[in-house]
Amino acid sequence: MSRLPSLEEIRKAPKVLLHDHLDGGLRPATIIDLARENGHELPSYDPDGLGEWFRDASDSGSLERYLETFAHTVGVMQTREALVRVAAECAEDLADDGVVYAEVRFAPEQHTSAGLTLDQVVEAVLEGFRQGSAGPDGEPRIRVGTLLTAMRHQARSMEIAELSVRYRDLGVVGFDIAGAEAGYPPTRHLDAFEYLQRENAHFTIHAGEGFGLPSIWQAIQWCGADRLGHGVRIIDDIAVSGDGEAKLGRLAAYVRDKRIPLEMCPTSNVQTGAAPSIAGHPIGLLRRLYFRVTVNTDNRLMSRTSLSGEFAALVEAFGYDWDDLQWFTVNAMKSAFIPFDERLSLINGLIKPGFAQLKWHA
Repeated sequence: MSRLPSLEEIRKAPKVLLHDHLDGGLRPATIIDLARENGHELPSYDPDGLGEWFRDASDSGSLERYLETFAHTVGVMQTREALVRVAAECAEDLADDGVVYAEVRFAPEQHTSAGLTLDQVVEAVLEGFRQGSAGPDGEPRIRVGTLLTAMRHQARSMEIAELSVRYRDLGVVGFDIAGAEAGYPPTRHLDAFEYLQRENAHFTIHAGEGFGLPSIWQAIQWCGADRLGHGVRIIDDIAVSGDGEAKLGRLAAYVRDKRIPLEMCPTSNVQTGAAPSIAGHPIGLLRRLYFRVTVNTDNRLMSRTSLSGEFAALVEAFGYDWDDLQWFTVNAMKSAFIPFDERLSLINGLIKPGFAQLKWHA
């Protein structure tokens, strides 16, 4: 039996990331710099100490408590300069981890307290991604698409949906809603989703993380989501017998049959209580049943993780080999919100050759 991939080897693999929050991936040192510039008070001004604080505060097992940590990251992302810097560093950090394509999401409405307009916020982030994607020779090291997120407890989803369509040829590839699920079903934003469908625009919906099957059902059947953000609770519609045989309910069968991508974030799901552990994460069963599963980071700062780290944790928990990691990666690239020919070019020109080389040396 061949040796399983190590973390260092996984870092060299050409990876694809679909679910990553810009305000959840800041470098602790950058937060401290920006906080000193604008007077934002932090729980620690030591980079290591601040990083530990974010991780500890996020390990509560509560999605709502987890979301509270964002007051400090969003609080320092209120100027054009701050947004450009954070976005550039995000692209650099992902490229350094071997990510070749990423879709990074953020909520423009959360970055206007210092006077920026929604358009100015989007333009600053797009500029940051452009700067951070370029290598020393000027050639791109990574391609970053942007998802614009509306907060599900607010009433600006139509405005953000229109914003995403306005910038879709300039780097914005889709739309999302996020925030606490309980009490804020996706159907509250049905007008935005219907508008996006009329505009032939792509969107994903956070569903099945902090709330169960009704959230997933609404996201798909009422709102028409192209992908599910997390979707962990689809496991509640699958019954596994003592001999390991799985029986899918109608919703789970529909999700699998329609190849609806699941943007799974293992470490984050454990932190928020959506999964008991990495080894106990539904991703193991869902991969065995050939759901369209993808692996993601969610919030790299809060989870002290990277995409390579997520893959390494799955290798340790489930014994996944290079073929499994390639399967997750191709799933993600197939599910990206960019044109088919561009997805195919990355799969055949970069991802498959990259994994083939790693397998050859394994």
